[in-house]
Amino acid sequence: MRRPKGVKTKKSAAKRFKITASGKVMRSSAGRRHLCSTKSPKRRRNLRGTTTVHSTDEYRIKQGLMFSH
Repeated sequence: MRRPKGVKTKKSAAKRFKITASGKVMRSSAGRRHLCSTKSPKRRRNLRGTTTVHSTDEYRIKQGLMFSH
């Protein structure tokens, strides 16, 4: 069955965010791309991995990811 026209996943959001099984939105930490030599090792360690998106932003992100299942 064809999907209705105009109902698409925002691919920019799909590459940046991931929805967990419980419905939370995960994102990667900002500040890891460059200039890491000036940051302390503890700060760089804490920037590893993923964190949850703030609850006020969750709704808008989920609207873009609605059809990415």
